[in-house]
Amino acid sequence: MNWLPWAAVPVFVFGLWLYTAQLTKSFPTLQGKRILLLIAHPDDEAMFFAPTLLALTRPELGNHIKILCLSSGDADGLGEIRKKELVKSGLQLGLRSEEDILVIEDTNFPDSMTVTWHPRLISNLLTTTFAPKMASISSKQAPKANIDAIITFDAHGVSAHPNHKSLYTGVHSFLKALMHRHSGWECPIKLYTLTTTSLLRKYLAVLDAPATLVGAVVRKKELGGFPTPLVFASSPVGYRTAQKAMTTAHESQMRWFRWGWITLSRYMVLNDLKKEKTL
Repeated sequence: MNWLPWAAVPVFVFGLWLYTAQLTKSFPTLQGKRILLLIAHPDDEAMFFAPTLLALTRPELGNHIKILCLSSGDADGLGEIRKKELVKSGLQLGLRSEEDILVIEDTNFPDSMTVTWHPRLISNLLTTTFAPKMASISSKQAPKANIDAIITFDAHGVSAHPNHKSLYTGVHSFLKALMHRHSGWECPIKLYTLTTTSLLRKYLAVLDAPATLVGAVVRKKELGGFPTPLVFASSPVGYRTAQKAMTTAHESQMRWFRWGWITLSRYMVLNDLKKEKTL
């Protein structure tokens, strides 16, 4: 009879998974928004943000999501292949069309474990792309942009990759520039960042759900059109979709250690994001 407790483990895990996925659907979320997912490399969207994309692209929410990737991931000479893989993955994860996925190729943003991208250069790129009329807007007018929210990595970048962390500082620089000369007005773009967890929690998969939910409960909450925190948990079907986005779209990246990530990483199942104070 000693096998009975062990037989109950998968039943418990599956029950926890279904309960968490259903529970998080009741949390406040973004609706009817123009949202940018800002990433550093092709495959970031699947390895780190899949639960967010699968949740926010649900048609009934009315969101329009774009992906901007600041490098083609060409460190191994596979840039052209990886750009195509990102498009395929993005569509599998719910984006509307290929036109909503843009990859930047710029020597200022090399795919490198040792290079930190300059925040001003990221700011300039984001301004040109998403707030092109800012220079002509009077300080007496509200600042304008063609997106409502940006989702990206937090200051620790989940994996501590310098390219990931650069996005955080770059977006803050962009939003500060956007509000320059417009004090007193509300920033037209809200920033949400993906929470970095400890190494242990990172590899607990759905077993990290209790800690994630408790963390969401104790955080300061805001409701309204831009609530915080945002918590997304994929169902087992969503989890398989995220895995397939790696195995069938990002085939060039499926080395042995990637299998460990897509099997054990909580980021393949769970995302919790907080709204940053930008000024």
